[in-house]
Amino acid sequence: MIPDDDDDADGGGFDVDDWTRLVAFTGAVATLDDVQARRAVFALGDTDEARVLEMDLPQPLIWWEDDGEQAAVAVQAETHVGPDGEVMEVLGLILPDGDSAVALLEDCDLVDDTDPTWRDLVAGAVDGAAED
Repeated sequence: MIPDDDDDADGGGFDVDDWTRLVAFTGAVATLDDVQARRAVFALGDTDEARVLEMDLPQPLIWWEDDGEQAAVAVQAETHVGPDGEVMEVLGLILPDGDSAVALLEDCDLVDDTDPTWRDLVAGAVDGAAED
C-alpha cells in the first residue's frame, strides 16, 4: 500500500501518471500487524473464511460512495463471510490525496487508467488537494 518512495511530497497520493507506484498487498489475508506497518489498508477480525480475492492490483476504479463518485486505486482485495453469512468482497483503496478507504467491490467500477471519468476525478481531487 505504501508508495515505493514513502517520503514523496504528495503524502502518498497519486495522479493519473504515477498511480502504478502504489504497492499492492497480495498473497495473504491482512493482519492488524500488516495495517499497523502500513503494508495493508484493512484487517477484518470479525469475519469467517477470509481469503485473498484474486484480481490484478493495483487497480484503478471509480468508487460510488455516499457523496458521489470518487477515483481510487485498489491495493488490497479480500473475500470475507460476515456474521450474517453474507459473502463480502472487500477492497482496500488509496485515494488521490493519499488517504485510504475500505469499500465493497459491488460499490466500485473497475476501469483502466485511460478512462476519462477516472482521469477527471483524479485531476479534480489532485487540484482540490493542491488548493488546501
